[in-house]
Amino acid sequence: MNFLAHVYLSGEDMDLAIGNLIADRVKGKEIQVYPKPIQRGIILHRSIDKYTDTHPIVRECRKVLFSEYRHYSGVIVDMYFDHFLALHWKRFHPVPLFDFSSTFYSKVKERSVDFPYRTQQFVSSLIRYDWFSYYESLQGLRKILTQMEQRIKNPSKLSSSVDFLEENYNYFGYHFFPFMEDVISFSKNQFLIIKSQV
Repeated sequence: MNFLAHVYLSGEDMDLAIGNLIADRVKGKEIQVYPKPIQRGIILHRSIDKYTDTHPIVRECRKVLFSEYRHYSGVIVDMYFDHFLALHWKRFHPVPLFDFSSTFYSKVKERSVDFPYRTQQFVSSLIRYDWFSYYESLQGLRKILTQMEQRIKNPSKLSSSVDFLEENYNYFGYHFFPFMEDVISFSKNQFLIIKSQV
């Protein structure tokens, strides 16, 4: 799952959502820099990623992409699924995506002043480019993937993966919904476990 999904899967807990968002920027023992509630979000993020990587639906989707995109296939599936989440947001959340994003951006910006500089930079970029809203359209998704591709040294063809999505739109949309049901259930159960341990 990508950024929007990770935040969504945190429910209404803002600290959990912030930790879930920034987790990829937190390496090893760096987690100890953050308050316990945010640590829970980081741990939840890692659990969701592990669950996603081994889920049969995601593995099937990656197989379809692998011959063309190789080890970037997982990243691309994550981005595709964030697109479908944004597109069908009303099915998953009562607050419109724009309002949800604006509120979250405001909260995470306020909290990020206490974070390491690298994490602050990430938060700043997320807000400046409004990635959550961009996920909703294919044009926006292409812009995000193009930005990602420009930061990767090796050829990744991330931006062209939007063309692949357009050609196989029903296939990926069909697989998205049952996977979301599974990962929502997993995240809720996993948080209860994490909360009792951290």
